Amino acid sequence: MKKFLIIGLGSMGKRRVRCLQTLGISKADIYGLDQRVDRCIEAKERYGIQIVHDEREIDFDQIDAVIVSLPPDRHLEGVRIALRYNKPVFVEASVLLEEVQQIKDCNVNNVFIAPSCTFLFHPVIKKIRNIVRSDMYGKVCNFSYHSGQYLPDWHPWENVNEFYVSNRITGGAREIVPYELTWITNVFGYPNAVKGYFRKTTNIGCDIEDSYVCCLDYDHMVGSFLVDVVGRNALRNLVINFEQAQLQWRSDAGLFEIYEASTGMWRTIEIEKTIHEEGYNKNINENMYIDEMDAFLKGIQSYPNTIDKDLRILKMLNEIEDSDGGFYRV
Repeated sequence: MKKFLIIGLGSMGKRRVRCLQTLGISKADIYGLDQRVDRCIEAKERYGIQIVHDEREIDFDQIDAVIVSLPPDRHLEGVRIALRYNKPVFVEASVLLEEVQQIKDCNVNNVFIAPSCTFLFHPVIKKIRNIVRSDMYGKVCNFSYHSGQYLPDWHPWENVNEFYVSNRITGGAREIVPYELTWITNVFGYPNAVKGYFRKTTNIGCDIEDSYVCCLDYDHMVGSFLVDVVGRNALRNLVINFEQAQLQWRSDAGLFEIYEASTGMWRTIEIEKTIHEEGYNKNINENMYIDEMDAFLKGIQSYPNTIDKDLRILKMLNEIEDSDGGFYRV
């Protein structure tokens, strides 16, 4: 039976425990490592996994893979543990270009590293990708997308200042930009140029930019998207204009439709039922996290993301900020 080490037992670490257990990994074969005693106790009580407090307590000959669920500015710390023992490693969504570059540089043995790309596994995104690539409605002319959720609602059980989203370099809105760009570039390709604006627009309890507006130039088409952590209603709202149709997806309403010019009518696209974890927003689909973990377990041939792709996305984030004067402007 395969054994796994999860480094970091916060919200995402516990989610990865649930993913592994859903995929048939027993609690006896999951080890959790975290510096916070309260998180270790909670993970042990809720999921019955094995708890360790130091990597030296682990026989890595028995570990098949490592999952790093630390905050983005500590990913390198967790990845280095996996690389020391030449173990395949999954890493949560990144936001720091320099950190990801260091991860790539220290992987001298070419160990399999799987950067998170959760939304590529979302059932709606998979359907949209198929529609776009089929050319059934002609070329895409433009798209607009809005992703927003009030930051204090991310973890209702703790203050925003108690986790990494309140840190300016790993702030909630800043983190979500590359998260969304990962699926956007997978569906539409990489743009030739990006520009944008980012601002702190209100007080959400921490000193971060809470809104990013981004424009993508593809020459043959254009796209725009807004990421915010101030919207009191959590939503993802996408409109794609094709030559012969318009696609609309509104996650908060469970709405996925296509207006077909040939018939002059709207067609509803069925959305598969999803798993919802108690304590999280009802629009958060747990299935995609499970499918992402399953792809990691199946290995490099099944996994759709790479460190090089992550680096390209994070360079785009920096370009968006640079077009508005740079991230570290006064």
